[in-house]
Amino acid sequence: MMKYGKIITSSLAVSFMLLGGLGVNARYDGGNTAENADTVKALPDTAAVIDENSIIDEVIWVVGDEPILKSDVEAIRMQGEVEGVKWKGNPDCAIPEQIAVQKLFLHQAAIDSIEVTESEVVQSVDQQINYWIQAAGGKEKLEEYKKQSITAMRQSMRDDFRDRQLIEKMKDKLVSDITVSPADVRRFFKDMPEDSIPLVPTEVEVQIITKSPKVTQEEINRVKDELRNYTDRVTNGETSFSTLARLYSEDPGTARLGGEFDDYVGRGLLDPAFAAVAFNLTDPKKISKIVETEFGYHIIQLVDKRGDKIKVRHILRKPHISQEAVTEAEVLLDSVATNIREGKYTFDDAAVYVSDDKDTRNNHGLMANSSEAGRTSKFRMQDLPPEIAKVVDTLKVGEMSRAFNMIDSRGKRVCVIAKLKSRVEAHRATITEDFQVLKNEVLAKRREEFIKEWIQNKLKTTYVRMNNRYKDCDFEYQGWIK
Repeated sequence: MMKYGKIITSSLAVSFMLLGGLGVNARYDGGNTAENADTVKALPDTAAVIDENSIIDEVIWVVGDEPILKSDVEAIRMQGEVEGVKWKGNPDCAIPEQIAVQKLFLHQAAIDSIEVTESEVVQSVDQQINYWIQAAGGKEKLEEYKKQSITAMRQSMRDDFRDRQLIEKMKDKLVSDITVSPADVRRFFKDMPEDSIPLVPTEVEVQIITKSPKVTQEEINRVKDELRNYTDRVTNGETSFSTLARLYSEDPGTARLGGEFDDYVGRGLLDPAFAAVAFNLTDPKKISKIVETEFGYHIIQLVDKRGDKIKVRHILRKPHISQEAVTEAEVLLDSVATNIREGKYTFDDAAVYVSDDKDTRNNHGLMANSSEAGRTSKFRMQDLPPEIAKVVDTLKVGEMSRAFNMIDSRGKRVCVIAKLKSRVEAHRATITEDFQVLKNEVLAKRREEFIKEWIQNKLKTTYVRMNNRYKDCDFEYQGWIK
């Protein structure tokens, strides 16, 4: 499906939460928290132990005034099984403890007035979805694997990603004063057993030039005529917009819902062109003019408005890209590569003037790798899009590939030539060549130790209640059992 957010700008979902330490629905409301208190109000004792087999769901833990539900734990456990997550210790104990730890951070974030903007959440969700799209080989394949539309993924991920970012900001604040000196790093490296020295994986820098295969005006006119026909049929009362969306929309995520987005969305989550038209609709009986986005061509019908959010349905039609157009684009790129090899111009210049890829064009084609550690030009092979990784793996430094085609992060077919700019083979870190790697290792260990100490201290002043069956657990942190 088209993405809300370029329709949509900027679960596999739960697997990401697992890696980040967040559980499904492990959210903090913050509504009953005293601003300056370090403890939170307990729930009434009526939420005490209940026979787990007598009801569908139950409160199994209470941390402060925040409940942990049996369903929360089971959702994480099941997704963990799908994703091959290895739990430290017994999952029955490890998962609720993990959720409880997150609630400690969320509680503290509320006390300290830590905030996360909507744009930060959207950017984070968008980045993760794009990564999954690349890994799956396109939006449709991702939706098929997840049995969920891109829109639904975004909606289900939003609150959890907001919590995850709140937690990370809270942790960053807690450890902001921790530093390490060069002497600390040298001492750390000197005392470390050789087999414990961090392994720096193979890293590469890759430049790309892309061309989007041309779509003929005849094909564009055909798609527009189809959409005009749909509008006429609805306006004349021949059929409904929903029926046509189910039959003809090429957005698989919404087609099965009659073209309807499954939730209300704000303007910031939509492609600007789509949003400009959608938010100007006032009559649910009227159909919009044809709208062009990077996903194709749309007609839109208003369902409802709530404040600054709307719910709409749409029909998406995509112009067909012929094999001839793909071949033509590949031939063009192979010609560009030949001219570069002959010294007529550089790869850097060609990327600026020839490439259609807006993400790399202004950086001379150099791909950027965004992660929790920050933004860098270096990639581990497994972090590259699979099609590019397969090609780059065969190249020597400075070599260019032949043209090939792939599905990009936006779900569109593009033709590409790639150049391996640099490669650093996997090796044990050295103090001279990898000082920053070792510094980061020392800093991470000190921050980890501080965070563990903070959690232990936080537990001393936080109300915790759990069902009796958890009191024999071997927890990572001491102090849960009061």
